[in-house]
Amino acid sequence: MKDFIELKQVRKKYQMGEVVIHALDGIDFMIEEGEFVVIVGPSGAGKTTVLNILGGMDTASEGTVSVDGIDIARFNEKQLTKYRRDDIGFVFQFYNLVQNLTAKENVELAAQICKNPLDAELILKEVGLEERVHNFPAQLSGGEQQRVAIARALAKNPKLLLCDEPTGALDYLTGKSILKLLQDTCKQRNMTVIVITHNTALTPMADRIIKIKNGKVSEMILNENTVSVETIEW
Repeated sequence: MKDFIELKQVRKKYQMGEVVIHALDGIDFMIEEGEFVVIVGPSGAGKTTVLNILGGMDTASEGTVSVDGIDIARFNEKQLTKYRRDDIGFVFQFYNLVQNLTAKENVELAAQICKNPLDAELILKEVGLEERVHNFPAQLSGGEQQRVAIARALAKNPKLLLCDEPTGALDYLTGKSILKLLQDTCKQRNMTVIVITHNTALTPMADRIIKIKNGKVSEMILNENTVSVETIEW
């Protein structure tokens, strides 16, 4: 394994009138390729800001954000657009599916914009939706819609899968099945997966746990005895 991601002294400031808000205040961490990472912390700690910077949706005010050996903090807008399009898969709390497109068409939509897309029907089969390929989002349960959203992200064949509270809108059992899908995807594809959550009970499933508090990393733990999410209760 190699260091795939490295953040050094990353700061993010927002100017709100005369007030300066320090969302990130010197974040340092590294992640190896193929790891399943859980970033945990209370609401307002800076978790989503870290994810947005890693995904090229926001930029750091200071510091280095190295992904696969390249400092994306130095990218201009055009470079960031290409990076988001080609290298990053996003999964959000709310599914952001296009309502008048079928599951397959939603996945194909993402596949059309990147370099080496995977087959939409094959990916939908992998996430357990081979019988739902031609259904519209309104005909799917919440868990099925989130599976379509994950398939859409995977169809891009990304280097990095970023998940922002992916089970936040789901019930307990459905949430577990989604987390198992993400954990299995990480292992089977050797894909680097980062999940942010406020649920500390999920940390035993991660290879690496990064705890964020008040815009800083309060603790980073390497977990050598990961467990399947199926064995975790919360």
